[in-house]
Amino acid sequence: MSDIDGMGTERATCWLAPNPSAMTLDGTNTWVIGEPGAEEVVVIDPGPKDGVHLRRVVDAITAQGRRVGQVLLTHGHPDHSAGAKKFAELAAAAAAGRSAGFGGSGGPGGSGGRSRGGAVPVRALDPRHRLGDEGLAEGDVIVTGGLELRVMETPGHSNDSLTFWLPADRAVLTGDTVLGYGTTVLEGRLGDYLSSLDRLRRFSEDVEAATILPGHGPRLDDPIGALDRYITHRRERLAQVEAAVEAGARTAKEVVARVYADVDKSLWPAAEWSVQSQLDYLNERS
Repeated sequence: MSDIDGMGTERATCWLAPNPSAMTLDGTNTWVIGEPGAEEVVVIDPGPKDGVHLRRVVDAITAQGRRVGQVLLTHGHPDHSAGAKKFAELAAAAAAGRSAGFGGSGGPGGSGGRSRGGAVPVRALDPRHRLGDEGLAEGDVIVTGGLELRVMETPGHSNDSLTFWLPADRAVLTGDTVLGYGTTVLEGRLGDYLSSLDRLRRFSEDVEAATILPGHGPRLDDPIGALDRYITHRRERLAQVEAAVEAGARTAKEVVARVYADVDKSLWPAAEWSVQSQLDYLNERS
């Protein structure tokens, strides 16, 4: 495991999924978040449907004498969400076994959103990725075991992308909106993504955020600097795409061949998604 596995803050710990690739960097960061001493935790992005990874996270939580109250998704891409249902089942079974073996799991942690029958809910903006009746939306506040997380809608990487603010640690959990290194691929609208970056930049400054905990890659302990780099890079890429169009490129594939000439060609298909978002944005402005 890389140094990413086990990184975090006082309340948030990363469990790195074993799915490294050009698209997922070192792998998907699964975040376990809980107040020190609380019996209930929140898990953000269980990751792919990898039984070893899912059990490793559940077993670690159980070994600490804790249980999972809720599972939250930053967005619905499979490397973040495919294992969510299985993870929720494993977490519920572990909590039930602990309750049977130790005479109950009540205490100061509180219910924190656990549904009736001991099921662990999976909450997401997109209803297709939920398990249970509760979703997530802008302005929601999740309180579990004394922990507070605030929800922000930050579309762009995908239309259902969310960011979570952990005020106790001054930490921003960005999913794939901001990565630990490199830049993210756009599936959604560029205009939405630029607005999300600008908003996160203003927000991070207003609350004096101390760190970004991303969905892939290492933590970023200079949130303002990281967001400034993201905003600058995206503006520069847009100018390059605009120049390529003016030079005669018409399709996303033609633009990628010009703008991404120095990038490994295996990444060109993914780059086309982002370029198409940029072309759509330019067309909207014309």
